[in-house]
Amino acid sequence: MMKLKIEELWYSTCQEDWLIAEDCYWNQVSDANRNLEKSLEALNPDDINQMKVEAFYVFLHDTYFVWKYTAKNRLATTRMQLKRHLIDITALAEIQKELFSFDKAQIRTGLEVASRIRGLGIAGASGLLSVLFPDYFGTVDQFVVKSLLCIDELNERKSIVRMRPEALTLADGVVLEQLLRAKADELNRIFQTCTWTPRKIDKILWAYREKGENLPHIDEKPNLKRHSENRI
Repeated sequence: MMKLKIEELWYSTCQEDWLIAEDCYWNQVSDANRNLEKSLEALNPDDINQMKVEAFYVFLHDTYFVWKYTAKNRLATTRMQLKRHLIDITALAEIQKELFSFDKAQIRTGLEVASRIRGLGIAGASGLLSVLFPDYFGTVDQFVVKSLLCIDELNERKSIVRMRPEALTLADGVVLEQLLRAKADELNRIFQTCTWTPRKIDKILWAYREKGENLPHIDEKPNLKRHSENRI
């Protein structure tokens, strides 16, 4: 059980606090999705890179979209969009190629490439990048935004308050990914490790999604009961 509020954890220099928070993520993954979650965590990106485009499509349709969109109606609508690639699968092959050739330091480029996959917005694109390249990317979605808004002293707070959590833009995604990378780098420096990644930070923020208090007013308040919630 999480003993600290997210704003307390964010500035904690005790690694045990962060490890406890990471464990709380797994406590919130349903039994039905645990095997899928574990398989994606153990995923070898080289295997996806070497797939023929038809197999890559099946991976997206049968595995990634199932993980990212657990609401049945949302899964159905995004899969319908994905199926449009079958009209000209060479376009998907080009995206697959670019996913494994772009400079991972270039956040914007990665999000641009992944979001060209039909059915993926910025949240979905970041999720795919986080599964393939967890050392460089985390999943950025409405729940990460909700948790970050609970951190009053966050330098990026003004930018995050202006975001529409359920309709993140490319610029929003870049800001959020930069924040996850910076926090992972900070923890590795403090704890003298190399184990903290943007993906781990996003999982912790997701685990805190229902713990938020005193969220600032957002002109268009999102329905925070996730339409396309992954992991539970």
